[in-house]
Amino acid sequence: MTDARPDGQRRATLQDVADRAGVSLTTASRVVNDGSRRVGSNLVSRVHQAVAELGYTANLQARAVATGQSTMIGVALRDISDPYFSEIAAGLIQVADARGLLLCLTSTAAHEAAEREYVALMRAQRARAVVLVGSRSDSIDARDALRAELAAFTSTGGRAATVGQDLLGVDTVRPENRGGADALARALAALGHRQFAVLAGPRSLLTAQDRAAGFQDGLRAWSVAVAPVRVVHGELSRDGGYAAMSEILAAGPPLPDCVFAVSDIMAVGALARLRAAGIDVPGDIALAGFDDIPTLRDVYPPLTTVRLPLKQLGETVARLVLGDDAPQPRVVPVHGEVVLRDSTRPRPPARR
Repeated sequence: MTDARPDGQRRATLQDVADRAGVSLTTASRVVNDGSRRVGSNLVSRVHQAVAELGYTANLQARAVATGQSTMIGVALRDISDPYFSEIAAGLIQVADARGLLLCLTSTAAHEAAEREYVALMRAQRARAVVLVGSRSDSIDARDALRAELAAFTSTGGRAATVGQDLLGVDTVRPENRGGADALARALAALGHRQFAVLAGPRSLLTAQDRAAGFQDGLRAWSVAVAPVRVVHGELSRDGGYAAMSEILAAGPPLPDCVFAVSDIMAVGALARLRAAGIDVPGDIALAGFDDIPTLRDVYPPLTTVRLPLKQLGETVARLVLGDDAPQPRVVPVHGEVVLRDSTRPRPPARR
């Protein structure tokens, strides 16, 4: 079978490269495929020159069969439309591009079953690595099934890592969600806010649970409690924030003087709902989020939040999964920084 190009000309083969460079096929393969055995610099130069002259491109499918791995990295994101995930993906792409690797992105929605299917697909494709970006759920069975699939993937020589909770037995970049929300609550209480509501995200999502619990931890340090009716669950999205804020308003007076959304994208939806109701932020109700997504640059008033270095999270997990292997899974904690902006001005003292 002739290896032909669309223009009808025969594609250069690795044997052609070896013949042009005057080296063995094995040597040419080691240079082109970046093999583990060293090749003299003179021979490397000759092979690279032959590659350039012949316009040779490697057959990546054949390489995957020969080496057991491709240049593909599978990345599963919970919601690619959320800037939180797209910023992390940008960091991953930057590291992968610098190493000549191909990222295969998918959006898996908020459940482990879709992630497990994706890991199985990447194992069938002989992907070099997989990275899962997103929170775990509180389903132990689903988590165990995903963990088993990851173990099957790594047993064949692949590498795996995650951004989220340290629950899968792989290298993990772990945002300190509970601690960041605790610090935010203390800062808001110090501004004089006492009546709070929490837009708590999905009930089953551990990140949402951690942030909501951490926020109430911080308020307890100020002897402040959140009434159960003011903890509203909903989708971790703009529309979810809008709907959850609608529930808070529908509960009637007295309204809270400050609302915390467990993600910035929910806070943006809450802000839209407050504006629709003619409620001033922060004059009537203060509002805060979590993540510091880039979208906040265009939000008015500027949103108080907990800043996570999102792009850095992607870069860090990429370096973990592409770097040297370790005898035990590594965990890299990442702390958030409270950023106070105009959406939570100090509350004036109550009038007598």
